[in-house]
Amino acid sequence: MIRIGLAALLLVTLPAFAAPVEELRLEAEYPVADMPVGNLSGLAWCGDALWAVSDRDDDRLYRLRMAGDRLVAEAEVFTAPPPDDSRLPWGIRTRNWVAAQVRGGALDFEGLSCDAEGNRYLVSEAQVGVLRLPAATSQGEWLVLPAGLLRQARASGMLLKFNALLEGIAVSPDASRLWLAAERERRGLLALQREQNQWLCAASCVLFSEGGKQAPPPQLDVAEQPRDFSDLVFFAERLFTLERQGYRICRRDPADGAVERCWSFAEEALQEPRRYGRQAFGRAEGLELDEQGAWIGLDTGGKVRNDGETRPIVWRFAAPAGGWSAP
Repeated sequence: MIRIGLAALLLVTLPAFAAPVEELRLEAEYPVADMPVGNLSGLAWCGDALWAVSDRDDDRLYRLRMAGDRLVAEAEVFTAPPPDDSRLPWGIRTRNWVAAQVRGGALDFEGLSCDAEGNRYLVSEAQVGVLRLPAATSQGEWLVLPAGLLRQARASGMLLKFNALLEGIAVSPDASRLWLAAERERRGLLALQREQNQWLCAASCVLFSEGGKQAPPPQLDVAEQPRDFSDLVFFAERLFTLERQGYRICRRDPADGAVERCWSFAEEALQEPRRYGRQAFGRAEGLELDEQGAWIGLDTGGKVRNDGETRPIVWRFAAPAGGWSAP
């Protein structure tokens, strides 16, 4: 009876982990030209075009225009006012400042999202803040986030380490809800809602947080790495996370962050010509979804890929069988 009971328990608890993850099919690969500094860190479809942001640029976005077998980046310059105090500890603020002197990008924009009116929202890792760029002007404005947001996130084990802070942002089309992704060690999701002109948290700012490590795809033959998020999208009333270490996209419940289904892009991403030797470059940093498929942007760090390519890359994957909402 004990063996029967154990077998039944395994049947109940294992399928979510044992079930194979569907591999996405690559439709096209586009090097990105005219993005001088590179370091593509976020993607979003705004209006009639795909846009990108770089974590090395504090004053511009890039509209990506299709030109044959490549994308051409056309810069749109904006002004970001001085941010308010981030409330981060002195040690992290100091390391952020030093990193900006060495590599540029004092605001370290790591994600981009748009609402239905064309307003853009950029998440700043260095400031743990969100810059809103109205559609009709180049003058940005910092959202006033809840005072308890950082405190609650840190109490949950997130946003404790330099260069492991906010990495993704998603905004609902009506701009009434906003989600932020904490990158790693611990990773998690934060949720806000807008009432009148104020951004507030519900019972808690924290949807969930989790630690632990994840085994990379077997093609890499490396040790387990901390679980992470590198971008976030709100699409078809669900959240979708880009999970860099796992080379996958996961659909999640926007109310609690619970994972519902995942799709892998490892098979295409880790083809030998697309790899960067043993260097940790060419990782997925930007995600955008539509009914037909997914756009995934890579931060290549200007390094040389095995086939000689050095420019940032954007991949176009077909939507999975049954679509993104398939059970």
